[in-house]
Amino acid sequence: MILSIFYYGYACSQVPGGWAAQKIGGRRVLLLSFVLWSLTCAFVPLDPSRVVLLVIARLLVGVAQGFIFPSIHTVLAQWVPPHERSRSVSLTMSGMYFGAAAGMLLLPSLVELQGPQSVFLAEATLGAMWSLLWFKYASDPPRSDHPKATAAGFGETLLPIKGNQKTKVEKGVHSVRTSKVPWKRIVFSLPIWAIVANNFTFHYALYVLMNWLPTYFELGLGHSLQEMGSSKMMPYLNMFVFSNIGGVIADHLITKKILSVTRTRKVLNTVGFVVASFALIAIPMFRTPDGVIFCSSVALGFLALGRAGFAVNHMDVAPRYAGIVMGVSNTAGTLAGIVGVDLTGRLLEAAKAAELDLTSPDSWKAVFVIPGLLCIFSSVVFLLLSTGERIFD
Repeated sequence: MILSIFYYGYACSQVPGGWAAQKIGGRRVLLLSFVLWSLTCAFVPLDPSRVVLLVIARLLVGVAQGFIFPSIHTVLAQWVPPHERSRSVSLTMSGMYFGAAAGMLLLPSLVELQGPQSVFLAEATLGAMWSLLWFKYASDPPRSDHPKATAAGFGETLLPIKGNQKTKVEKGVHSVRTSKVPWKRIVFSLPIWAIVANNFTFHYALYVLMNWLPTYFELGLGHSLQEMGSSKMMPYLNMFVFSNIGGVIADHLITKKILSVTRTRKVLNTVGFVVASFALIAIPMFRTPDGVIFCSSVALGFLALGRAGFAVNHMDVAPRYAGIVMGVSNTAGTLAGIVGVDLTGRLLEAAKAAELDLTSPDSWKAVFVIPGLLCIFSSVVFLLLSTGERIFD
């Protein structure tokens, strides 16, 4: 319950986070998010007799961190011109994979030396340091009539919406446009559903591997992560590398006009998800830690490559509402974590009830086949329904 409560808070704040970033600016919402979860980590007591307080703290951290990605997408959509969006999103998002890799390598030693409370204090310290830097150096984007905006190729007001209207400059004439969020069009838009489906699949596979791969090593292979040294960080390090490779490739294809934006997104998304599907399905076939590390590294690496398809597509189809669309799709991604982690546990319990040995590959086949098949399904959905063209004014 303590572990899962984070995801409930995280899911609940995705769309409100996108809405808030749209209204008051991603810069402010992002700062508020970091301050809130950093303070919570700093003061949460790891006391077994105060479980309720720990649950509340986990919920608060989930709610606060749910604001992060919608805010980031709002900031990037406002600041970054279209031909630089792929690598900017990839570089920004790859930070979490690098952080996961560093955490897998460093945090066990920190716990051993200073105790588990030190992890929370380290997180709070890093969050506070980042918040100070963001407060000092971050700024709102320029309006469309500002020289920087003109040079970047923007033709619309980029500052957060204030009041019920906003002004757009068209051929020297200021025209008034409504700032009302087109919720109905967002909900019924097929390209948005293509993004949602792929976000769900990406996080289903990611959360299943994050939560259950250590168990597979210990029960399925008879090896502990403690014995594996730095190799256990390779899947996340691979995500960091491939995420940035995908961003660079996508922007190159678009800038050099080798492929259209639509075809670029579809090609990278398809290649990433199809290769990842084969790697996921192959995991139970390997009976050595090195083989499983290789397969999981390929799977997560190519999933990260696919982010240059679906994850950047928010800003292609709805740059003005990128934070809100990201909130909608990331809610689906969070629900995938809740569903996937729970379903995996139930599948393993069912295998035990059927008197199957968890050291047998057959007991684990469904665990990895399900996300593998989801990858193929969602890539087909993206091929059929997605577009790189702007569909929301």
